[in-house]
Amino acid sequence: QVQVVESGGGLVQPGGSLRLSCEVSGIVGRIANMAWYRLAPGKQRELGGRSIQWTARDYGDSVTGRFTISRDKDKNIIYLQMNDLRPADTAVYHCLAWSVWAPGTPVTVSS
Repeated sequence: QVQVVESGGGLVQPGGSLRLSCEVSGIVGRIANMAWYRLAPGKQRELGGRSIQWTARDYGDSVTGRFTISRDKDKNIIYLQMNDLRPADTAVYHCLAWSVWAPGTPVTVSS
């Protein structure tokens, strides 16, 4: 059974940092594509960052230069390092892997 488990969300002040983790279990071999999306109330779903074919990276326009995607070299884990966080980054962040959407981890940026 495939399981996708997220962690790392929380409350942070503007300008702060958080790192989200998403681990996939129940899969033999490495997953080529994994991604983080976010959804805020009243807004459309937006790409946070994604890993394409293991090594390529792609980011949403509003987070480029502040967010960084990385992959564990052995396990199916994707990280989203978020720096210089802003109130506009407040959202529920969802991991997508193996066509499975994880429940999401909330990130709140507020003073």
